[in-house]
Amino acid sequence: MSYNDILKENTQVLNHEGAEAFRMSPEMELYAAVCTMALQPKFYESTNEQVERIAALIRKVKPEFVARLAVYARREMNLRSIPLLLAVELARVHSGDNLVARTIEKVVMRADEIMELLMCYQWRNPQQGIKKLAKLSHQVQSGLQRAFNKFDEYQFAKYDRDNLEVKLRDALFLVHPKAKDESQQELFNKIADKALSVPYTWETELSALGLEKFENNEAKKAAFGNKWTELITSGKLGYMALLRNLRNILETGVDDNTVKQVAKRIANVLEVKKAKQFPFRYLSAYKELKKVVSTNTSLMLSALEDAAVASAAGIPGFGNESRVMIACDMSGSMQCPLSGNSKVQYYEVGNMLAMLLQSRCEKVVSGIFADDWKVVNLPQNNVLSNTYAIGKRIGEVGYGTYGGKPLEWIIKEKIVVDKVMFFTDFEFWGEDHFGKYFSGLWNEYKKISPNAHLYLFDLAGYGHTPIKTPQEDVTLVAGWSDRVFEMLDSIENGSSVIEEINAIEL
Repeated sequence: MSYNDILKENTQVLNHEGAEAFRMSPEMELYAAVCTMALQPKFYESTNEQVERIAALIRKVKPEFVARLAVYARREMNLRSIPLLLAVELARVHSGDNLVARTIEKVVMRADEIMELLMCYQWRNPQQGIKKLAKLSHQVQSGLQRAFNKFDEYQFAKYDRDNLEVKLRDALFLVHPKAKDESQQELFNKIADKALSVPYTWETELSALGLEKFENNEAKKAAFGNKWTELITSGKLGYMALLRNLRNILETGVDDNTVKQVAKRIANVLEVKKAKQFPFRYLSAYKELKKVVSTNTSLMLSALEDAAVASAAGIPGFGNESRVMIACDMSGSMQCPLSGNSKVQYYEVGNMLAMLLQSRCEKVVSGIFADDWKVVNLPQNNVLSNTYAIGKRIGEVGYGTYGGKPLEWIIKEKIVVDKVMFFTDFEFWGEDHFGKYFSGLWNEYKKISPNAHLYLFDLAGYGHTPIKTPQEDVTLVAGWSDRVFEMLDSIENGSSVIEEINAIEL
């Protein structure tokens, strides 16, 4: 056996379908796993399997990379739970400096994440007895002390809940934060005495109303309609709360002027940019509204379309100089919900990202694949309605995963494009009609379009790809956020995802 054979064996693996695949570098695999994880079972991997794989990968990379990835995941990809897991796992393998404390200070951006991190720490460092967090890492404690200094009374009170395994008061006594001044010490005393002022939030207001008794359903509907109007006009209802409750707002009969106010805010470019919502959140709201019978439904659907288009504004555009092909995976393994509470499935995330991208391309052909490949021609700017329409075509191309089908088609038709973009989980089946695997097809296509570049958007993070990455003409990015597209500019200028992460300041 030659050294070449040894290296080849170390990089080539089989995917979950038993087909040829390529192992990612530990850094790339960790990045992909983190950016596609929701602490929920996937089609091929349980939650514990995902966590243990991440823990094993952390031991294979530099601690500084883990810290930077945690910051990137929280601040750039807008993930919440997974950056906390990275910080906790980093604390298990690294000591000797304040890297863990600095990481925690940067990734804890909401008051409830203090308790979330402690619960994650308890889960990953199980102890016997009543004091389950008695042996808290010094660096974790130091990082959380800094985090405690970030928040005011409203932010603490909003997340002071009795149904948590680790409550806010528990966290205070565990962490022992040092107050910045006398005013903050008074705040810490209020937490200790359970004397925080009850915050004015839409949840508390609606919960209180729900406890009241009404003469009939009409009276109840009117009361909730009035409450929603009050919440909306108060200006204290956040953008995400609006997005999550559009159906409730319409079904409780909120007056037309208030509905118009909501629609205007949903579509507002600055609000969209500030909210940093995952694109699939707009799709989820869109799907819910499609069920609502109201004279204002069309208005709100249009507002959501405008919001989706606004969220695509930051995506690098591809004008007349670029011809683009988009391939969306509609196979059985992609028909799995992101979480137990989510109605959005993996294929919908891919379709949504694909339609966002399509809206920024002047020359583009889009389609779906599974057992077969089918071109789907849709208008350029209707992001949500396009995504919804593609979802209705589930099953038209079967349920297998022949990832070579899109490439087979452009080879056969001799269609020249500059960029080929796959949105998939990479669980491709074995051989195609050419008797070649995916990488062989790509090499075949390069004879037709020598300057073409292949972009692989990893939506599941299982740790392998159908072609070796990175290569000069092959790029992998991972995640469910439209922020993945921001990497394209850097990549086209010779950078890589890993280099971008390593450039983050700690």
